[in-house]
Formats: sequence, C-alpha cells, structure tokens
Amino acid sequence: MKEKIVQKATGLFLKLGFKSVTMDDIANEMAISKKTIYTHFKNKTALVKECTCNVLQNITSGIDEICSMEQNPIEELFEIKKFVMGKIEDKNSSPQYQLQKYYPEISEGLKESHFEKMMECTRTNLRRGIELGLYRSNLDIEFIARLYFLGNHGTKDQNLFPLDKFSTKFITEEYLEYHLRGIVTPEGFLTLKRFIKEHQTND
Repeated sequence: MKEKIVQKATGLFLKLGFKSVTMDDIANEMAISKKTIYTHFKNKTALVKECTCNVLQNITSGIDEICSMEQNPIEELFEIKKFVMGKIEDKNSSPQYQLQKYYPEISEGLKESHFEKMMECTRTNLRRGIELGLYRSNLDIEFIARLYFLGNHGTKDQNLFPLDKFSTKFITEEYLEYHLRGIVTPEGFLTLKRFIKEHQTND
C-alpha cells in the first residue's frame, strides 16, 4: 500500500503542484481513508519527501542508463533532456520551484544529491566530448560542469523566468543549446546543428 500511495501522490504532486494537493485529495483519488495514508506517513511533508526522493532516484537511474550507452556526447545531452522532460507531466509547471518555495529543507537535500550526480555525469560528458574533438580542448571541466548545474537550477526560478513568459519546455531546450554552443568546436557545431534540426522536425 505504501508504494501505491507514493506512486499516486507523486503523479498528483507533479501534475497539480506540491501545495495544492492535500492528503484528502490523495485519499479520494485512491478511494481509501486518510487514516490509511497516515499509517505510512506521519504528515504531508514526510510524504512529499518520500515522493521527491523516489522521483530523483528514477531520474538518476534513467540518466545512468543513457550515459552507459556512451553515445555521441552531444546526442547524450539531448537524450537526457528528452528523458527528464518526459518525467514532467505538465510541461508548463515547475515542480522544482514549488518544492523550493514550500518545502525548502527537502529541496536543499535533493539539490545536494542532484549536484553530486550531475557533476559526475557532466564531467564524463565533457571529457568524452573533448577527446572526440566535439568540445573545445581548453575547457576547464570543473568550471563548466558547475556552470551547467547552476544554469539548470537557476532557470527553474519563476521569479526570474515566470511561466507566463517562459515555458518549462522552452527554457530546457534553449538552455541546453546555449550551453552546447559555448563549448563545441567547429566540428561539434555541425553535429549540434543536426540535432537541433532533427529535434525541431520531431516537434
């Protein structure tokens, strides 16, 4: 039952927001009593923490699988973007921002875990890109990896990027292109242009 509650709550949180979804909403959706939920979770905060940790674990596993394929580094980043976007039901919402606003302690804990994982993945991607001549050889890997992480998190701030002006989809795609244009070699730029064209065609 606990796993079913987490699964249902996660879907509702990502679709409707962490603040608006109540324990009553979850109970009604599952046709169970609220008391049943409280048997497994002492409060909503505990449930939110379980759900967000579960989402991060699923996303991390998916990214690990993509990275293990050792594709072209540029293609790898596009595949990761596509995978992560697929995990967000409402492309015009920002669960990360809501979590930061209403559950800052949980958000900070997830950010630390995400930082470690993303740095590892980004460092590897940068090294392979340099080795293959797709990224500039004079890049400072530690600096670029941290900059990429900072941008990924910073663009989720709705005070800076309000949803009525910038959709989550737009921000994610534009930031990835911005990042890659800054680090590719002329050869890498040809590859990047091909992926941008293919992506636009698919959309």
